[in-house]
Amino acid sequence: MNPEKLQQKLLAAARAHPPREHVPYAFEKRIMAQLTRPRMEDVGASWARAMWRAATPCLAVMLLLAAWSFLGTESVTPNTAVVDSFEQQFEQVLLAGIDSTEGTW
Repeated sequence: MNPEKLQQKLLAAARAHPPREHVPYAFEKRIMAQLTRPRMEDVGASWARAMWRAATPCLAVMLLLAAWSFLGTESVTPNTAVVDSFEQQFEQVLLAGIDSTEGTW
């Protein structure tokens, strides 16, 4: 339908039925009560806003710790023998529990 023709029909219908002068009882008080009433806070929106605000600092901390762990490993352990002995000791501690349980079956 043509938008201009539709607009003319709507305006003609509005002119045919003028607004009434009668205002419902206590209309103004009801409107003012709605305006002064505190709004219900959306808990989900509050949590979502807080999580999005927290995402940026968490991402920054994660990137800093990742860079520190990748760049800091070479400078902390210049002697590879210490690393190898630590790995061997760690493996022995983990496998010690498995070795001791074979006799109980």
